[in-house]
Amino acid sequence: MKNLLRVEELCREPILDHISFTMDSGEMAAIMGPSGSGKSTLLYQVAGMDQPTGGKVYLGGKEITGLSEDERAAIRLQQIGFVFQQMNMMGNLNILDNILLPALEENRVSHSRSKKELQKEAEELMQKLSVAELGERSITQVSGGQLQRACICRSMINRPEILFADEPTGALNKSAAAEVMDAFVKLNHEGTTILMVTHDSKVASRCSRILYLLDGRICGELLLQKPGTGTQKQREETVNEWLGKMGW
Repeated sequence: MKNLLRVEELCREPILDHISFTMDSGEMAAIMGPSGSGKSTLLYQVAGMDQPTGGKVYLGGKEITGLSEDERAAIRLQQIGFVFQQMNMMGNLNILDNILLPALEENRVSHSRSKKELQKEAEELMQKLSVAELGERSITQVSGGQLQRACICRSMINRPEILFADEPTGALNKSAAAEVMDAFVKLNHEGTTILMVTHDSKVASRCSRILYLLDGRICGELLLQKPGTGTQKQREETVNEWLGKMGW
């Protein structure tokens, strides 16, 4: 599918003003802009977590903006993954059980996978994102970067069509942020479509496309090579030069 996500004239008064864009399957894009420009608001509208006051959002060709809250909740559970800046894991559960939570919830409806199959998938995700040895630990026994990578595993456990991330490295130090972005790039190389909000040009430079939001409107777009191509220094220089022209 070419256009996985299509946004048409999206409004959220008084913050967002007639925003339109599309994303193809396999893209990894960032939304940037100054504080108060509407970045997180846009992400939440597009992900079906809040209702816009105008416009439409299509996921896989299906409009999701006109659905009921229960219908949108089902789509968020089954077709969308979301990674937050604040990691929102349950303190009374270990890392593995936190990752399994959305899958167990979805399985109550679909009955598509056994508990053994779910655990195997969770462990495979943890292996892929280099947190396999942390399953039995509590959320206070791991680093910030490890916890965020576990959150990415949780967001992927129901095999979403698209992954949204709101400032996923915002609470992390430089090395932990790099680890988390390595995880996103790895998933993207394997076909996962990713749309993230970030204020960090280094993070954005690892995407293939950047949308610049100002006063609730998209006022600029930068296309980059697919993540992992070109040197990181070159990518960062290109992004910083462009952001300077945008008034960053």
